[in-house]
Amino acid sequence: MAQQAFIGIDIGTTSTKAVAFDGRGKTLFYDAVEYPILSPQPAYAEQDPDEVFQAVLTALQSVAGQLSVSSYTLAGVSFSSAMHSLLAVNAAGEPLTNSIIWADTRSQEEATRLKQSAPGHTIYLQTGTPLHPMSPLPKLCWLRTHKPEIFRQACKFIGIKEYVFFRLFGVYKVDYSIASATGLFDIFTLQWHIEALEIAGITPDQLPDPVPPTCIFTDLRDAYAKLLNMPATMPFVIGASDGCLANLGANAVHPGDAVVTIGTSGAVRVMAHKPATDLQERIFSYILTPDHFVLGGAVNNGGVVLRWFRDNFYEPDAADTTSGTDTYASLCAKAAAIPAGADGLLFLPYLLGERAPIWDAAARACFIGVHYTHTREHFLRALMEGVIFGVYSVGRALEQTTGPVTTIYANGGFSRCGTWVQMLADIFNKQVHLTETAEGSALGAAIMGMYATGIIEKLEDVEKMTTISKTFVPDPAKHQHYMQSYAVFETLYPKLKDSFSQIYGY
Repeated sequence: MAQQAFIGIDIGTTSTKAVAFDGRGKTLFYDAVEYPILSPQPAYAEQDPDEVFQAVLTALQSVAGQLSVSSYTLAGVSFSSAMHSLLAVNAAGEPLTNSIIWADTRSQEEATRLKQSAPGHTIYLQTGTPLHPMSPLPKLCWLRTHKPEIFRQACKFIGIKEYVFFRLFGVYKVDYSIASATGLFDIFTLQWHIEALEIAGITPDQLPDPVPPTCIFTDLRDAYAKLLNMPATMPFVIGASDGCLANLGANAVHPGDAVVTIGTSGAVRVMAHKPATDLQERIFSYILTPDHFVLGGAVNNGGVVLRWFRDNFYEPDAADTTSGTDTYASLCAKAAAIPAGADGLLFLPYLLGERAPIWDAAARACFIGVHYTHTREHFLRALMEGVIFGVYSVGRALEQTTGPVTTIYANGGFSRCGTWVQMLADIFNKQVHLTETAEGSALGAAIMGMYATGIIEKLEDVEKMTTISKTFVPDPAKHQHYMQSYAVFETLYPKLKDSFSQIYGY
């Protein structure tokens, strides 16, 4: 008898990935389709929603096709998606805007004004979403002020996953997890938060209907069923957000377990059975299911920083090109040759502004301590350490709010670079585990789908589907050295904050 497989779709910032897993969590087939981030003006970060939808179809068609000629049968498809996207659609469901993604900071003024208000603090406590330009709430305020015609024409305001599901099924639904990252959703009542909607100038019927992450769709439109070569009754599970599902996919479901994900951006997250907010508004409180909350903080600047440095300061090495060596593997090796601490060179990694823990879109990146003896590889090493210092600052805030972290699970693209993961272990001074799949969000989506369709009985069955492939043990001497550097690092932003705000928008 054929074995069952489930496909997890992860709609990310730079690509959509489709991964087929068997019932034990083993990766069977994989495909990814990339797309660009559009920046027509400074502070803008958008994507063409139709290009993203096409990427979903292409990746899903590829993996489903590979499954169809294997010994496995497809049991369903489940979704993960990046959070905080916003697009307006008309009555026919046609986009009136591009998808405005998390990295967009055009609503900085609206976010700052709301954050400094009493209603803003109440909204944070009820929605669990820090007030920042990433959030759809300030984005809606910006659209209402700067694009009033589009705002009036809009029938619905949705995110990218909701757009994908509308195209596939003709209905507007949003899972609780994605909704809880909008700043518009009450995480205690699981309903749209009326005060937040009033500030945005919209009504509940202009938003998708909130549904549990286990919600199943079995009426795929005929054209797409034919394109994907699957029955229209194939179960499609709406799933949840990428951050929450990354925790699930890493088996970080117990107190003291944390997941550090570094892809384009980054995050530190822990699981809890109830929401928790921080009076200093440093962390988020998002929903995985009504009984599972993911608490933590996200940073804007993860792998995007390394990509920026590669694209602007490294020509492809001839040896790398001819031998087929991965460019990032080459950079990882170069960074490993520089001692911990980069001989006193520090990097403040705020290329795209920053979310947790400072929540300042005006923040900027800079190198500190540059000396004549520093080489390009010193800058590379400092850049990678700066990203981890940013993540570490979030981890400290999280521990102050939720309790100590004992074990870290790492996933995302950075987990392919052992040097970078070792930095994480040394800086946090905790063991860091890698699981066999680096695609934690896609695996989490598949697990959610298996749970929704009854293939597994509970989410905690993830323990049977994850295997630790490698453990990085911290070096106490390097930790002490890093803490000396971090003591300087944590003083830099407060000293430079006013300067950043003066040059913001240049």
